[in-house]
Amino acid sequence: MSERTGEHRTTLRVGIDVGGTNTDAVVLDDDDRVIATAKRPTSPDVTEGLRAALDAVLAELPDPAMEQRVKRVMLGTTHATNAILERRALGRVAVLRLGAPATTSVPPLSEWPGDLRDTVAAGTAIVRGGYFVDGREIAPLDVDAVRKFVATTPADAIAVAGVFSPASADQENTVAEIIRAEVGDVPVSLSHEIGSLGLLERENATVLNAALYGVARDVTAALREALTARGLEVETFFAQNDGTLMAVDYAARYPVLTIGSGPANSLRGAAYLSGVTDAIVADVGGTSTDLGVLVGGFPRESAAAVEIGGVTTNFRMPDILSIALGGGTIIGAEPRSVGYRIGTEALVFGGSTPTMTDAAVAAGRGTVGTRPVPEEWRERLAQAVRAADEAVADAVDRVALGRADRPLVAVGGGAFLLADEVPGAREVIRPAHAEVANAVGAAIALASGRIETIVPATGGGSSRARLIDNAKEEAAARAVAAGADPATVQIVELSEIPLSYLPEPAVRLHVKAAGPLARQAG
Repeated sequence: MSERTGEHRTTLRVGIDVGGTNTDAVVLDDDDRVIATAKRPTSPDVTEGLRAALDAVLAELPDPAMEQRVKRVMLGTTHATNAILERRALGRVAVLRLGAPATTSVPPLSEWPGDLRDTVAAGTAIVRGGYFVDGREIAPLDVDAVRKFVATTPADAIAVAGVFSPASADQENTVAEIIRAEVGDVPVSLSHEIGSLGLLERENATVLNAALYGVARDVTAALREALTARGLEVETFFAQNDGTLMAVDYAARYPVLTIGSGPANSLRGAAYLSGVTDAIVADVGGTSTDLGVLVGGFPRESAAAVEIGGVTTNFRMPDILSIALGGGTIIGAEPRSVGYRIGTEALVFGGSTPTMTDAAVAAGRGTVGTRPVPEEWRERLAQAVRAADEAVADAVDRVALGRADRPLVAVGGGAFLLADEVPGAREVIRPAHAEVANAVGAAIALASGRIETIVPATGGGSSRARLIDNAKEEAAARAVAAGADPATVQIVELSEIPLSYLPEPAVRLHVKAAGPLARQAG
């Protein structure tokens, strides 16, 4: 569909989001106006569906010549998540912990599922090193042990995690230099750049990141191939799990940060399309409904540890509640969906499988499909609608945390499943282009960087102030590395959380910087 045919020579950008059922794409101009949208089924290998959505949205441009004005492509993808869940295309990782003698009782990857550990682990070691919470060394780094391990453990990548490395990254950085000297250009993941405090969770995230380097390389190559096939020379950005963007080179270093980008994109897109910055968002897809909360236009973050493929990590991820309700949900079965086959299996498309899409059509909530709903199904479908409404109301109550004054923004291809009034929400908002909110969220996102470290809670004078300023500068530098315009980067979040049971009072300092991408000449 097209929205306008502006004559002035603005540059254009494409947002793409790969979901479990559909891959959505949008084209926006410099003023964030939607020019074209498209939705195509997600393919089993993900990449073909991505290409189909890209081709479809470019075909929807009012003038074919506008295609050459596309200068940026933003991608939210499930490639990394699928690789972990399916245990495929993962690299072999040498895991090096800097933590002896303090952490030897719990070896690396101890709590991983056996099949994933066997797929990923090329070898593990714990060498002397690490820091106390206040930055003092637990033990000096055992340089000889590091050299021996990396020289005798062939691997596709190396993951390095030191005790309290967010408090002091010196030992991890030294190990990276040793690795370059010993084995050359092997990819290295350093835990202080990836996770927050909590050794095992941060180590797990670092190992997953290292295992995903090949996946990131493959999806980047596939996207570039699709763009080259259309003669497009563009900058490419990847959506990450906090609703912001990172440049392709940054994503190649930190592919694990793309996990969770889908829900974050949906919330950011919902905020932009609705103009509401504090709301509950329900993203109704073909398989599930994801509910989250917007706070100041950004996803509310989860306070709980995040489990990915059976591995516990400590990423900052959107606080999302998923329920088994989608357009393809099969009525009368265990939670199961027809997924991307809905166009052939649902009753309204001439199929024989009753789905929630059929139920919504029978209830007068939508007009999709090519066939009327068979009369003999109507009572059963009505029961399914009532059960779905109760499930949505319960989910809204759980994410609202007692507040009933927020609106509910309904987005996603299956948003018509939701009732016009939902208990626990002030009102239901259905913005234009809601069906592709996730792709819009990818296209309008800012670039960001964050850092977490430890600083004295009080006193310290200029020393404490200097540490906080250094953290702000590092967060801003990471945002610029992710693609933000240096002139517009701002500190958008700064929080201090007291740490207990320390001889000297200290706080966990979290700093996030973000800024828009620089405008480009047409």
